[in-house]
Amino acid sequence: MNKEKEWTFEEALEQLEAIVEQLEEGDVPLEEAIAIYKKGMDLSRICHSKLDAVQKELAQIVNEDGEISPFKISEEEKE
Repeated sequence: MNKEKEWTFEEALEQLEAIVEQLEEGDVPLEEAIAIYKKGMDLSRICHSKLDAVQKELAQIVNEDGEISPFKISEEEKE
């Protein structure tokens, strides 16, 4: 996989979906299937990494003083 390209989540997911379809067809030679599978694993890691970064970002809020703090839901707000 091209290490120089900075994939967006959407690009990586689209390519990953194409790889899954290609492998599900089952008419890919074994060596090519292995290479495609490895590329898919790389794309999967990219997607997971980007989702993890967004999750961490969303888990924080900016309070009234402009400071970043963890997002917490009080027991009263859950009900």
